[in-house]
Amino acid sequence: MSKLTVLSGEELIKALLKAGFTIVRQKGSHVSLQNGIYKTVVPLHEELAKGTLLSILKQCGLSKEDLIKLL
Repeated sequence: MSKLTVLSGEELIKALLKAGFTIVRQKGSHVSLQNGIYKTVVPLHEELAKGTLLSILKQCGLSKEDLIKLL
């Protein structure tokens, strides 16, 4: 398995947009995205915690390797 680097919320959103997600709305420091099948919320923090990042990937149906390719 590949090791993930520390990502910010904005970097993760850019990668998810490349994966076909669209921004649905933003409320405060949280952005909601969806792609028709999957929905997720990404916090706009400077550094996302490892558990938060893995949870978002699971909600999006993406693997670590998929995310690394999108970055």
